[in-house]
Formats: sequence, C-alpha cells, structure tokens
Amino acid sequence: MANKDPVKVGVLYSRTGVTSAIESSQRLGTLLAIEEINDHGGIDGREIVAIEYDPASDPYQFRNLAERLVAIDNVNVIFGCYMSSARKAVMPIVEKYNRILFYATLYEGFEFSNNIIYTGAAPNQNSVQLADFMMSMFGGRVYLIGSDYIYPYESNRIMSDLVHQRPGGSVVAQRYVPVNAGQSDFDGIVNEIKELAPDFIFSTVVGNATQHLYNAYAEAGLNPKSMPIASLTTSEVEVAQMGASVAAGHFTAAPYFTSIDTAENHRVLQRFRARFDDEIHPNACWEAAYFQVHLFANAMRGAGNDSVPVLMPQILGSEFLAPQGRVRVEPSNHHTHLYPRIGRVNSKGEFAIVRASKNAVVPDPYLVTHSLGDWTLALETLQD
Repeated sequence: MANKDPVKVGVLYSRTGVTSAIESSQRLGTLLAIEEINDHGGIDGREIVAIEYDPASDPYQFRNLAERLVAIDNVNVIFGCYMSSARKAVMPIVEKYNRILFYATLYEGFEFSNNIIYTGAAPNQNSVQLADFMMSMFGGRVYLIGSDYIYPYESNRIMSDLVHQRPGGSVVAQRYVPVNAGQSDFDGIVNEIKELAPDFIFSTVVGNATQHLYNAYAEAGLNPKSMPIASLTTSEVEVAQMGASVAAGHFTAAPYFTSIDTAENHRVLQRFRARFDDEIHPNACWEAAYFQVHLFANAMRGAGNDSVPVLMPQILGSEFLAPQGRVRVEPSNHHTHLYPRIGRVNSKGEFAIVRASKNAVVPDPYLVTHSLGDWTLALETLQD
C-alpha cells in the first residue's frame, strides 16, 4: 500500500526581530509553494505539512530551533535562514544529523556544504555585475557601508577587490553599523559621504536599518542622479518601508524583481496577492524561497521519499521554471544557475530593470574563473 503519511518540513523564518520584514516574505513564499503543491495532490498523494518556529532574527535561536526540528520533530528538510550568521549557526546541525537546509538568500559565497542547497545569488551572480555597471555609469570611487556581521564584511571585501581590479577604482571609506541601527547611527556616515564625495555608495545594510540609511541620505540632500546608493540587500520590502520618494533613483542587483515581464512571474504574483493581499512585498528572497520548495517536491517525487541519501541526488541537477526564468541546481557546488539583473527604483517604488542577463549564469561561489568582461558581454541594456 502506498505511503500517504504527510511529509513534514521545517520552516525557519523570523516573524519578529530586525530582519522579520524580509524573512516574513520568505516565509510566505514558502507557504505559497506548499499550498500550490498540496492543491495539486501533494507529493504523490502526500500532503506537505510545515513545522514552523520563529527564531526572532537571532542566530542562537536559529541553531536551537533547527536542532529541535531534526531531533524532536524528525524533519529531513528545512527551509530557512536569511542572514549568513543564521546559516552558519544552522550548518553544523544539518551536517551533524545529515539533513538538508534550503537557503534562499543571496550571500557572500566562499562556502560549500553537502547538506545545503543555495538558491540565492552567489557573488558572481550579483556583485560582479553591480560593480561593473556602477563603475561604468558613475565612476570608480566607492564608499562601503554595511551592517556589522559576516555577510557585509565578506561582501564588501569582494566589492573592494572588484573595484580595485578596474583602472581608477578605489574605496574611499568602509564603515559598519549595528544590525539594529537607527537613523542617528547614520548621521556621521552621511556627513562623511558628503565630505568624501564618492561616485557611488555600496550598501550591505540589512533589515529595518536599511530605511534609516536611505532616509538619512535623503535628508542630507544627496542626489542619486550623481551619487546613488547601489545595493544587493535593498529589495521591494525595504523600498516599501522607506517609501518611493526616498528610494527612487537608487540601484539593486538581484536575479528577480517583481517587474519581470514573464507569464510565470505574472501567474505567481497573481496567486500570491490573491492569497495574501498586500501583506508582504515579493522580492528576490521571496522568489527563491518559493521556487526551492518546488525543487524539493519534484526531487522527492523522483526519489520516492525524503530520505537524504536518495533525495539529494535527485535535487542536484534538477531544474524548475521559476518567475525569474528556468533555474538549475549545479551538482558540483550545490548553488543555483540564476539570471543577474540590475534594477533602478522609479517614482512608483518599483524596480525598472536597466540591465538583464540573457542567460542563466553558472554559480561560481569561490570566484575562481570570473572576469568582469564575461558578464559585461552577457548583459543587455534595457529601456527604463
């Protein structure tokens, strides 16, 4: 008799804390995919049941709750984590118990785990393109600002290397603020930016602090037409928090924006908004959280169950038509083939795509073979 027991999966996204806004979008992207799969008969007749906890944006809680999921709730697959510090906290747990973590956030690269599937962008799928675009359009003097944890330090190190590879490229300053920074934490930074007058600002500020950086920038009278903020971590969520008038003119690099004009993107957005109204703003982390659940479900259909030794080979090399385009998990490094794009916020608070990759870029998390010229040739300038 066929097994019809529910398939339990862990869902670890924060509903409280400093990164709760973006993580809540990942949570609802996950739940949307689970609902879609269950509405179509589940996985071979088995319903997916989400076991959820709120880690409250705290890496220590991520670790404890991940262990609870695998040791007590007995789940084999966890969807979760936003900040790299949270992923680093969960990694030893999934490796110790031989479970799988699907990680739907862009990150700093230079990592591999047999127990993690990385569906967010690696540096060669966003940092490389953003550095080339910004330096071509605005110049090579950059001011680096980030939140005080792993990802911003490593991402800024990569951006610094990319900037210095180009003639005339230089980093005029590098500053960090607390993860829970308020607007006053940016007053001195904005004054320094006005004094140093860089060509552009590269921000890896995350969570609720992002709006405070952009608000401080706007209140100081700085002009994005001549000195914009370029970011990997400012998505539709953060734009909604700060408002279109503050965000307009600034840039973000990501594989996905809600403005992508594809039938699949329109379908998923329509279903999501019908289900959740305007509760959450879709974004790149939301999209990765959504499509990785479908990757899991398709792989489990091929494996017959969610036992890691039979499931993982089905995940590696698998493909799915996501809102951004057809994605594929690279077997050699567990990262995902994605489509780099650069968007500029317009007066409506939407990202107008000003550059887009024609083809998915193979993930190279260690930046072994990349060159700026490769991605320049792959990019096509689009009308604003």
